[in-house]
Amino acid sequence: MTDIRSSKKRELGSSGLMVAPVGLGCMSFSGVYGAADDDETVKFVHHAIDTGIDFLDSSDMYGWGHNEEVLARALSDGYRDKVVLATKFGQTQVEGGGMGVDGRPEYVIEACEKSLQRLGTDVIDLYYQHRVDQEVPIEDTVGAMAKLVEQGKVKAIGICEAKPETIRRAHATHPLAAVQSEYSVLFREEAEQIRAATSELGISFVAYSPLGRGMLTDNFINAEMVPEDDPHYRHPRFNKDNFQQNRELGLRIAEFAANKNCTPAQLVLAWLLGQGDDLVAIPGTKRESRLDENIGSVGVELSADELAAISDAVPIGAAAGTRYPAPQMQKVFVDSA
Repeated sequence: MTDIRSSKKRELGSSGLMVAPVGLGCMSFSGVYGAADDDETVKFVHHAIDTGIDFLDSSDMYGWGHNEEVLARALSDGYRDKVVLATKFGQTQVEGGGMGVDGRPEYVIEACEKSLQRLGTDVIDLYYQHRVDQEVPIEDTVGAMAKLVEQGKVKAIGICEAKPETIRRAHATHPLAAVQSEYSVLFREEAEQIRAATSELGISFVAYSPLGRGMLTDNFINAEMVPEDDPHYRHPRFNKDNFQQNRELGLRIAEFAANKNCTPAQLVLAWLLGQGDDLVAIPGTKRESRLDENIGSVGVELSADELAAISDAVPIGAAAGTRYPAPQMQKVFVDSA
């Protein structure tokens, strides 16, 4: 297995935080894609860190606090200092169901205090606004985040799913270390608009769902359909006709992977990392075999011609279906007040 510890570290913006090119998205630890066992999660996180993963991505809305609490267990006994720990605030539970967004300065402070307690740590390495509050000026939200940095409770800050103009306004208020959004060879249109701004400003791009929510792995490339009781099915790209169209794109990736003697997942991660040193991928999994597979992507070398050929094989806009159901689409790639 490729040793990710031998790969060149990438700095998150100009924060001084250095991480391996592939990190770990932790959302699945809280039952999003099927049941998760906390004891097994702790063992899994230890395995990830022992094999060189040094960037963990959580949020206070993953299990509404559960995710941070289980990470606190996993990071005890000497593991905390081995990782850059990221978490997020800003998505809120709404009475009667659904989720809201809160970027008010007072809420920023309150949310951070609660995350620090749940994580059992004195400082959060990278603290994101999870969704942009379209009713609160980004300067107000980031101003509160800057106070957390001044107080030593947060080392660096970032925002998620923001349009370029909001990114510029946020960065002018306090330097951003990272902007996080979905980015894979399957989904590029909005991501590349964001990255044009982050590259210019010296901000890192942290790519979540770099495997297309699993669409670009052999699990789904080899499937004829996704059953309606599969948690993926609720995402528009996985239901009915959309799935078949996207699977055809995945099959194109599989051909490239076969020629490179790697898996489709490794190929698309290598493609992403090959776009520039300002990119870090955080694929999510709770299985050791998948984690080890993802780590192996750092050993896949792609030439400029190969990178271009992969991009051409899955053109921008070729994917069928939106990346979230309609209500959630209203909260991604947006501007603040």
